[in-house]
Amino acid sequence: MVHRTPDTTTDRQVGRILIIEGLANVAVLGMKLVVGLSTGSLAVLGDALHSLSDVANNVVAWFVLRVSVQPPDRDHPYGHRKFETLAVFVLASLLTVLGIELGIGALRRETHPTPGDPWTLPLMLCVLVVNLGLASWEGAWARRLDSEILGADARHTLADVLTTIVVIVGWQVSSRGYPWLDTVCALAVAALVLTLAFGLFKRAIPILVDRVAVDPEIVREIASGVTGVRAIKSVRSRSKGKTTAVDMVVVVDSHMTTSEAHDIADAIERKLRKELHVEDATIHLEPD
Repeated sequence: MVHRTPDTTTDRQVGRILIIEGLANVAVLGMKLVVGLSTGSLAVLGDALHSLSDVANNVVAWFVLRVSVQPPDRDHPYGHRKFETLAVFVLASLLTVLGIELGIGALRRETHPTPGDPWTLPLMLCVLVVNLGLASWEGAWARRLDSEILGADARHTLADVLTTIVVIVGWQVSSRGYPWLDTVCALAVAALVLTLAFGLFKRAIPILVDRVAVDPEIVREIASGVTGVRAIKSVRSRSKGKTTAVDMVVVVDSHMTTSEAHDIADAIERKLRKELHVEDATIHLEPD
């Protein structure tokens, strides 16, 4: 069985960056809530909801670094990778409920947004500046540390900037005689939140239900290329978050020594790791 030793130094650096970004997102969330509640704009409140998902995403990512990279232990012999997936599923469920509530609220609303106090628009523009700075800063660190988590989060933050621009325009225009536009923007943000939730469900559910992670025929082809393999009886695979596990039954010559058979199993593991990035392989050997 093969396990990767996590790069703890890089993980600590990524963790610190996520904490800083999480605190910044909390500040952004607070600014959006203040403006949304002050002006009555559901579009701005919906954008605040989107920021809430960003904060939750930071918490999940930090949790992943702290827990899911830990090696298997007595209580979790298969490792801790699914903690990440479970957290993603919970987040998706929360976003679904909030997105639906936002959409229903937009359709049932009886009040209209106002331009707000003079400070509300500058505060939202400040949100844009903060998010642009975050996206640039986090993207630079993602490239420096070669971190997929930071890279994905930086792109997400940049997308938030575009969403906020649309929300600001909709809020300002609707408060000056076109109240229906705020409803349209609120529904658009609700749709964005639900789309994000769908993407998270799509990512989490296959892992939680142990859907096939690798085409069995590809695994058979790779394993059959190892000298000494007579046949492949069965192949199973599943995802464990960011890693893939494969177990298989391999037929070898019944006259082989235990050492020779073990060498074949090791060779199969190495090929699976090299060609399919399989990090957990269990190979059962049977005589022909």
